[in-house]
Amino acid sequence: MVAASPSQRIDQVTQAKQIVVIGGGVVGVCTAYHLAAAGHEVVVVERHHNVAQEASYANGGVIAPGYAMPWAAPGMPKKILSYLFKSEAPVLLKPTLDRALWRWVRQWMAECDIDRYRINKERMQRVAFYSRDVLKQMREQFQIDYEQTQGVLQLFRSQHDMKLAEPACAMLEEAGVPHQVVDAEGALAIEPSLHEQTALSGGLYLPQDESGNCPLFTKRLKYIAHSIGVHFHFTSSVHSIQPEGGRVALRIDDQIFSADAVVVAAGIDSARLLKPLGIQIPLYPVKGYSATASIKNFDRAPRASVVDESYKVGITRMGNRIRVAGTAELGSRNVELHQAAIRTLVKVGDDWFPDAANYNTSTFWCGIRPMLPDGPPLLGATPVRNIYVNIGHGSTGWAMAAGSGKVVADIISGRAPEIDMDGLTLSRYG
Repeated sequence: MVAASPSQRIDQVTQAKQIVVIGGGVVGVCTAYHLAAAGHEVVVVERHHNVAQEASYANGGVIAPGYAMPWAAPGMPKKILSYLFKSEAPVLLKPTLDRALWRWVRQWMAECDIDRYRINKERMQRVAFYSRDVLKQMREQFQIDYEQTQGVLQLFRSQHDMKLAEPACAMLEEAGVPHQVVDAEGALAIEPSLHEQTALSGGLYLPQDESGNCPLFTKRLKYIAHSIGVHFHFTSSVHSIQPEGGRVALRIDDQIFSADAVVVAAGIDSARLLKPLGIQIPLYPVKGYSATASIKNFDRAPRASVVDESYKVGITRMGNRIRVAGTAELGSRNVELHQAAIRTLVKVGDDWFPDAANYNTSTFWCGIRPMLPDGPPLLGATPVRNIYVNIGHGSTGWAMAAGSGKVVADIISGRAPEIDMDGLTLSRYG
């Protein structure tokens, strides 16, 4: 079970603690829920007026453990270079002298080695598959509807793209993950609304993967968490955290507060909060984009989710809307829309489902995703007593949020996590 009665929850932990979770995205809210379910007194501090207002806000929606893989993959540097000077591209690089970016890029390129890729992918999938199971428990227990659909189809425009996907397919086979590698005809059988005039060599179908509306889920979980005692403080900013005796002091706006423990789940802002404590991590802001369009022809809309491997763009059915999401922009720390990214999303939508919606009139959005060069998140304790992290999920935060929150709650509660933590803690950068 995911939750328990108040008396049962208190029995599950040695001692109930007062815990502050910094960040009200899907990762922070899942963490707060699991901590409260374990019997702790929990406060979420969020600088916006509601939950899921930054990276979670217009998330692409794909919850695909089988597709959870590092951005650092064999062949990716060459592939990215080939797109840099094209009008539509999966990656945008803004010219900058930012040393942090170039340090991050060097680390990322080192992780594109096939052996490193296999290690990082296994770590990410370990979290993602566990998270899918936890999310299912929560969904069934509380009957949460978040416009979820079943099945994810990865599309390959060329034989070259299919060749690059072979290591990932081999890992799925080794792990016993249900999947089908299909030709173009097989892909069309799975998703009949695909536009037949768009070049298609084949696909990878993951029948047990799913998609759903991330901010809708987060807002509904907020009410569930509140019902079991979680307090939410909105329009409040944490300026610093520091140990104080056996507790942790937080400066929130102009006041000092104290707690038994703190979980930093503040997205890209996490690096700023941790650095004064001597905790430096290679977290870099990578801007992601999405376009949300109303469906005008339901017969020509996708049944569930497809992912265009060439452009790293996902297309997801969300009720009466379609969300097209992807594109990574490096070198920009603001949230201004880049027209090249918008062109890419519109192109991919028009390529695969041209009659389903008018993508040019979409609601466009961009947000900052905190990415680590190797891919897996960082979960659990830090070298500073009573300060914990749940950060670095990059573009897979929605796919990993429920499980990551449960892992961190278990660690704080003195219980052994239900998954192997090798490679998922700060020690991998030690």
